[in-house]
Amino acid sequence: MNSQSGLLGRDLLNLATLSADELSLLLDSAATIKSALKNGGRHPLLAGRTLAMIFEKPSLRTRATFETGMSQLGGHAVDLAHEHLQMGVRESIADVGRNLTRWVDAIMARVFTHSTLTELADAADVPVINGLSDRSHPCQILADLLTLRESKGRLEGLKLAYIGDGFNVANSLIAAAPRVGMSITLACPDGFEPSPDAIAEARAVANGSTSIQVVRDPREAVSGADAVYTDSWISMGLEDELESRLQAFGPYQVNADLMDAAGDDAIFMHCLPAHRGQEVTNEVIDGPRSVVFDQAENRLHTQKALLVHLIRGPDAFKELN
Repeated sequence: MNSQSGLLGRDLLNLATLSADELSLLLDSAATIKSALKNGGRHPLLAGRTLAMIFEKPSLRTRATFETGMSQLGGHAVDLAHEHLQMGVRESIADVGRNLTRWVDAIMARVFTHSTLTELADAADVPVINGLSDRSHPCQILADLLTLRESKGRLEGLKLAYIGDGFNVANSLIAAAPRVGMSITLACPDGFEPSPDAIAEARAVANGSTSIQVVRDPREAVSGADAVYTDSWISMGLEDELESRLQAFGPYQVNADLMDAAGDDAIFMHCLPAHRGQEVTNEVIDGPRSVVFDQAENRLHTQKALLVHLIRGPDAFKELN
């Protein structure tokens, strides 16, 4: 489903579908709703509303934050366990979307292939949210942007260094960076670069105002960085590539030496779960510059803001005043 009136009623499958103003609005709304929660205020902005949650992949953060978020907003989340749903096997993806449209106000799906999301969204008449796919991870990056803004006081003019696998998280960071005025340099092994389409689209948005670069040398990438970001080398579904990936990514570990090369003010970011001793050392992830659990917390706040905008629209936030 794709309404053209603001964010209300729209799908969020990829951050590339959001404008700079829409991204800013979501972050401002998330900060507002986070403050309301911290101050103990009730905010049942989605009272009586229901979110269907579809999980083809295991989940901690996505499951807990969407379900908790709907509860805090006064609504309800239904966890459609994969072993029961068997979307695309027991029932077609399109028919699942058509059924859920009759019962719920929005659908969040965490899937293996992005085409599953697009088929679901084409069939459903309620907003469909990408909880993770092989192409992108927009909800994670919304939380990352809020965390960066809280830590650095701004987004515009920052430089982000991404080290490792140019997979879904990297693709979404690339989409977000030029929209918030941030430059990004990615260091990836040969054959593990981000999507060329994601890079081309981001460079078109950047229009020379920010840079998107892909390099081989991690030390080159982190030079002058405000934040150093990494992700798992072996994403879910790629476990059969374990040995070859460990060999390819060995020089791309984020350790104390690499963080020192970034400078004293650089923070460390990771979308989690982390494979300690592989893409990051304990010294870094548990160190004073790590904001990984701030990122995890902010999944809750940014997703709540997203849900309210998609289901009710911006006027709902007036009830917080």
